[in-house]
Amino acid sequence: MRAPTFALAVLGLALGVAGVTLAKPVTFTLPAETSTLQESTAEGYQKALNLCGVCHSRDYITTQPRGKGKDFWTAEVTKMVNVYGAPVAEVDRALIVEYLAATY
Repeated sequence: MRAPTFALAVLGLALGVAGVTLAKPVTFTLPAETSTLQESTAEGYQKALNLCGVCHSRDYITTQPRGKGKDFWTAEVTKMVNVYGAPVAEVDRALIVEYLAATY
């Protein structure tokens, strides 16, 4: 009883795979960046400039409510790394947080 059921399942899978059409690659052009980070001599400025914009517009930083402080920016940077996989090394996170907390 199991052999015919298994054979039908394998046959159905084979027919399904044979009929799969691969999707065409999608290309798109990002709009021009409309904001800039506030310049600073802090190390975190260059880190934020180089790393944060890899995944999202700088608008995500510059439009946040002002004066949220270190805890807010720590949580945001942690979320970007842990939830969204932002490529920010552990040693750079504190520098970015210090810059963002002092500037925004």
